[in-house]
Amino acid sequence: MMRLFLGFLLLSFAPFFSIHGRFVVEKNSLRVTSPDRIRGTHDTAIGNFGIPQYGGSMAGNVLYPKDNQKGCKEFSDVGISFQSKPGALPTFVLLDRGVFFKFLVEVWNAQKAGASAVLVADDKEEPLITMDSPEEDGSSAKYIENITIPSALIDKNFGEVLKKSIHSGDMVNVNLDWREAVPHPDDRVEYELWTNSNDECGVKCDMLMEFVKDFKGAAQILEKGGYTQFTPHYITWYCPEAFTLSKQCKSQCINHGRYCAPDPEQDFTTGYEGKDVVLENLRQLCVFKVANETKKPWVWWDYVTDFQIRCPMKEKKYNKDCAVAVIQNLGLDVKSVDQCMGDPSADSENRVLKEEQDAQVGKGSRGDVTILPTLVVNNRQYRGKLEKSAVLKAICSGFEETTEPAVCLSPDVETNECLDNNGGCWHDKSANLTACKAEFEPFSSCRCLDTFRGRVCECPLVDGLKFKGDGYTTCEASGPGRCKVNNGGCWHDARNGHAYSACTVRDSQFCFFSSRDDGEVKCQCPPGFRGDGIKSCVDIDECKERKACQCSECSCKNTWGSYDCSCGGDLLYMRDHDTCISKSASETRSSWTAIWVILIGLSMAGCGAYLVYKYRLRSYMDSEIRAIMAQYMPLDSQGEVPNHVNQNHA
Repeated sequence: MMRLFLGFLLLSFAPFFSIHGRFVVEKNSLRVTSPDRIRGTHDTAIGNFGIPQYGGSMAGNVLYPKDNQKGCKEFSDVGISFQSKPGALPTFVLLDRGVFFKFLVEVWNAQKAGASAVLVADDKEEPLITMDSPEEDGSSAKYIENITIPSALIDKNFGEVLKKSIHSGDMVNVNLDWREAVPHPDDRVEYELWTNSNDECGVKCDMLMEFVKDFKGAAQILEKGGYTQFTPHYITWYCPEAFTLSKQCKSQCINHGRYCAPDPEQDFTTGYEGKDVVLENLRQLCVFKVANETKKPWVWWDYVTDFQIRCPMKEKKYNKDCAVAVIQNLGLDVKSVDQCMGDPSADSENRVLKEEQDAQVGKGSRGDVTILPTLVVNNRQYRGKLEKSAVLKAICSGFEETTEPAVCLSPDVETNECLDNNGGCWHDKSANLTACKAEFEPFSSCRCLDTFRGRVCECPLVDGLKFKGDGYTTCEASGPGRCKVNNGGCWHDARNGHAYSACTVRDSQFCFFSSRDDGEVKCQCPPGFRGDGIKSCVDIDECKERKACQCSECSCKNTWGSYDCSCGGDLLYMRDHDTCISKSASETRSSWTAIWVILIGLSMAGCGAYLVYKYRLRSYMDSEIRAIMAQYMPLDSQGEVPNHVNQNHA
């Protein structure tokens, strides 16, 4: 009777959804690439086990087995293997839908036989449904934990089309695409985890606890960096009004039957009660709210993992005292958490849990939350195994292109497509430049921007020099400094310690070629060379062509890019005048020049000294004359001087 009532209690939640919301089947696309007559794109329902390749895609060859078409037994028993040959496309196995809730067995058997993905064709004409694992029956544990390939349900009609094409001998190639399975509107991902504090509910609970522990580090990095906004949620049920005073409801619910959880042991006479789980769920919600108010929402992950370790049900430590000790160790205010939880015995709504029940109802593209656990990323429910790398891929696929944090571009999460042939982007081997930008490249010389969904080719920025083009086939230098990179595409060469370049820049203001970097580049051979300036510049023999060193005393010798001119005897060559002069005349002229410089300098110094002397002498004479005159008559700068002599004689 107790188990029967429990089943009724769990089912009583169903009308809540049927009235207020709906279950949304999460989909990805499948594109048939060959044969041509069946090419097209179709929707598929993502299986809620295995590891879907969120943010990516998979190409494969579809096979329909001649035997064991429902995958109910191992394919090795009928001599079938789906292992791909080296160099061939991965094998996608098409199976017929078998017994309801036996999808796990089908996919597991196909995976063991070497399949890379499984397509399950529905056996009836109906809207797509989500393939989920069965309720805990003990036997499903090995499947849930070990299935790693993606799976999808296709509708009956599409399945028949694929089977017919395969039977006729066609090679059916398809592409499973998860790149748009999660919206990616901006540089922040909002995600939520619907979880449960009960650690004794079977395989799914064990996997949930393991996931929280494994994902904690990545989650806290994303949250601390401001890349994500995480919110935990907890599913609650309610007790039918007619049974709120029953022993069963009182043991499983708080607030007079408004918020309930199933008995952990499914036995009302022993162990923990359902309301113990509700209270701890509520406490964990309040821990998150208090931590969020202190601007440290990531502390929730610390509390949940610490509580799992320190307060397990098996050790009879799943209680308030143990929880309080964990909260205190994390530096949170216990009083604030208690105030948030409210009074569980009150015959009134609990604000926190009421918000949780409201949030369970789907809105817009987000369906009702009916599966525990459930992960929601950017308002889309995640489907697949709850495992660190798989979930991280789903979250990373929710970032706008090129805004993904470093954790999303690590080799464990995605493949750097820029490493293979520069991602198909533009590449200048001579200058070691490419449009393939690696996210962690210390210099901006590589611009195949590796994103979570693939790569974006973008012309590089090198030492202030911007390249322009589509990034795939062309990138041309523009802006300041373009002669510094690959010589602007012009000829250049170096010999015997001398380097020459044909790259010049047209000055946009003065219309001549100069060393300015803000004009138009032109390839023009430097002085001493002739040619097109692009592929070649040939040395000019100034001696042979009589362009220099032509005086009668001159002796000319051509050099690469220039010439050497010398004079015989004591003559000295003057390059600017292309003539030879006597060294002694030059030395005499230099001596007289030095003498004249010295004489002029001495003259200027003497004149300066004389002017200073004359000024000082004049100033001294003026002061003496004024002093003498001041004894006999008042000056303009003085007041009237009294005649003391006259006064004394009077």
